[in-house]
Amino acid sequence: MIKPLRIATLLLLGMGMVVAQTAIAEHVVSLRGHTPLDEDTGAPELKHWDKDGQPIERDYVQQPPLIPHQIDGYKINQKFNKCLTCHSWANYREAGATKISQTHFEDRDANVLANISARRYFCTQCHVPQVNARPLVENTFEPIQAITGK
Repeated sequence: MIKPLRIATLLLLGMGMVVAQTAIAEHVVSLRGHTPLDEDTGAPELKHWDKDGQPIERDYVQQPPLIPHQIDGYKINQKFNKCLTCHSWANYREAGATKISQTHFEDRDANVLANISARRYFCTQCHVPQVNARPLVENTFEPIQAITGK
């Protein structure tokens, strides 16, 4: 048998959780804004892509470089990698692109390979395109001193 004090405690805890969740929910806004789920939010704002801009500065040591151009429609699968048409060691000069780092030609044991390592072949698992967009959440991040030189 459950004691009345235990029941009262559970009810108070449950009510406290509801109050806490309600307080948190008031400050959280989804990407849909305040539009109910059964209503259309309309088309999202289009992001501005810079056409093959300068390399984007990194914020921390070992950060993979960001992609300074649009990659929609780029095919990357086991048989083909669109990124390599410009960024491979054979093509980067002619394309005016950044060449692939030597680290992409090493296996997990640091053995040098003749071709790109399978674990580095799928570029977009580490490299992402950068657009001129506002952050989704507030951010006070500051790059480390080694990056900024300050």
